Amino acid sequence: MSRPAPSPAPLSLPVLDLSRLDAGEAEAAAFRAELREATHEYGFFYLTGHGVPADLVDRVMGTARAFFDLPEADKMAIENLQSPHFRGYTRVGGELTLGAVDWREQIDIGPERPAVPRTPDTPDYLRLEGPNLWPSALPELREVIGQWHDELSAVALRLMRAWALSLGADEHVFDEAFAREPFTLIKIVRYPGKSDPTPRQGVGAHKDSGVLTLLFVEPGKGGLQVEKDGAWIDAPPLDGAFVVNIGELLEVATDGYLKATVHRVISPLLGDDRISIPFFFGPALDATIPLLTLPESLEAPGITLDPANPIFTTYGENALKSRLRAHPDVAAIHYPDLTR
Repeated sequence: MSRPAPSPAPLSLPVLDLSRLDAGEAEAAAFRAELREATHEYGFFYLTGHGVPADLVDRVMGTARAFFDLPEADKMAIENLQSPHFRGYTRVGGELTLGAVDWREQIDIGPERPAVPRTPDTPDYLRLEGPNLWPSALPELREVIGQWHDELSAVALRLMRAWALSLGADEHVFDEAFAREPFTLIKIVRYPGKSDPTPRQGVGAHKDSGVLTLLFVEPGKGGLQVEKDGAWIDAPPLDGAFVVNIGELLEVATDGYLKATVHRVISPLLGDDRISIPFFFGPALDATIPLLTLPESLEAPGITLDPANPIFTTYGENALKSRLRAHPDVAAIHYPDLTR
């Protein structure tokens, strides 16, 4: 009696080691080739060898836990409804993806800058610039997140330069867009457990609007899923690694050769929770991402055309589109001229 053929192993995301860029030109070239293929085929990968100090990772995760352990009044004191820049604390159920409620609480932290004075000629997206809301009950949050921002910005810029070379462009082709006031966003997210009787939408299926995302997830806590050929790939945390994915602007830059990939998060079950810290790397709000001329061997199919989700080449237009959709309550208070 013949045995049934074994089921194929489930797909998993590629794993890339950033330290190979420092191991000689042959290793660096191999890394760049794998980077290009991973983001062409999946749009996602795990990144090891990134050099972010383990003690900083521990401090960031510990401080994140400390924030969510604060009394409700301390968190609500910096509720994002107060911020025209979409900064501060969002209560559980206060953010939407594709119109559906995301079952998470979070704090959003962007570049610490003054608000841009408004004139008749000021682009609407520059209203996103402004100060953060920091919890007075946890002053250490500002310092540790500042260090986190600097470390991850350096990793992200190395990746951008590696992508440029892998796609036949000058290593520094993206530098100018990020040299002046890059617009980053750090979310510190807690997904509480929920079962009624199935897990809730932690984050609905979506694409990221920027260039790339570096995600660190609490060890042992799964939930992230990546779409591949109409199916969902589980992407549980890999010890010490970041999950990296590209956003819509890198799809624009490569005329669709690199695809921003749909992904989602399933909430934990009742009795558990999950801390997740995505870092969204974006250029200046008024920057236009360079459009690359790819080698003939790389066939670009064009960017995704979705009337419900237009992709803009100017980053600020993409960022504002995402913020208005995700936080209609904030938009109704601070952007009534854009939401009537």
